Amino acid sequence: METKYIKWIPENGFDTTELEEAAKIIRDGGLVAFPTETVYGLGGNGMLPEAAKKIYAAKGRPSDNPLILHIAAFEQLEGIVSQVPETARKLADAFWPGPLTMIFHKLPGVPYETTGGLDTVAVRMPEHPGALAFLERAGVPVAAPSANRSGRPSPTQMIHVREDLDGKIDMIIDGGAVGIGLESTIVDMTENVPVILRPGAVTKQMIAEVTGEVIFDPAIMSAAGDRKPKAPGMKYRHYAPRAKMIVFRGDVAKVTDRINRELREYCCNGGYRPEEIGILAAEETADGYSVGQVVTAGSRRKGTVGKYIYGALRKFDELSVRLILAESFYGLAQEEAIMNRLLKAAGQCVVDV
Repeated sequence: METKYIKWIPENGFDTTELEEAAKIIRDGGLVAFPTETVYGLGGNGMLPEAAKKIYAAKGRPSDNPLILHIAAFEQLEGIVSQVPETARKLADAFWPGPLTMIFHKLPGVPYETTGGLDTVAVRMPEHPGALAFLERAGVPVAAPSANRSGRPSPTQMIHVREDLDGKIDMIIDGGAVGIGLESTIVDMTENVPVILRPGAVTKQMIAEVTGEVIFDPAIMSAAGDRKPKAPGMKYRHYAPRAKMIVFRGDVAKVTDRINRELREYCCNGGYRPEEIGILAAEETADGYSVGQVVTAGSRRKGTVGKYIYGALRKFDELSVRLILAESFYGLAQEEAIMNRLLKAAGQCVVDV
């Protein structure tokens, strides 16, 4: 398959003809990767079972891993979900459009291929003018997981999508670098108390200010075992570079010292050459490592770690390292989201310092 490329430019928007072509691909059951404010999504017609199957095939994604439906207007919920609780309406008023996904009981017309076999469906309205224009022109709910091969770090630039999906999908919309860099927060609204299934830019505190009570699902910072995942990213290893990764958790200075000691041990006695070891660090601590290939994941002080962490993880693949020693990132506004992704990427391989 030859993948076509078009552009969305903030100052100019879409070429009208190209936008209609992208929308028609979706309506006809094809696949289009498009930018959102969080990461790039791989879109297909969420109401067509065959489109969902194509998404799973293109990503190499397990078919029990639910997809998120993207909509351009709140009114589209009427054709997707059986009931919208009042609490969900309040959250939509506060955070839609935006990086918040809510889970509802689905209507029969939403295929199980889209929901991973569940009677619930995840829905969000992205806060990205290009995405909203694309979704509005498509005229159908668009199922869209991240536009990468399953398990790989999510794409925050068009080039990441091209690396993983060129030749596997019909079209890629180039919208430049995304703004947030981490997937949306997912909240289950089918329980008595809202449950956060995946942390994101909309934090627990922000949700609690609207809903009162809200809780985290215990699987957020751990493996989810054998139970069927209710939201993307819950069960399988995700966001991962090819190399083995170890996360060092603790005080920043102590973590830096421990990683340096581990570097010496791996190079002297572990059979690794310095260029085979990567270090994932913040800008503020990157100069503290004398050997290994240091890749920065943004700044703790400026709060940019969430935006750049996926690009950093992909960089290690370009460097062909065999092992990654990663700092942890606590005390940040998006702490839960960043550490959730980092621990999933490392397969829960953690050293407490």
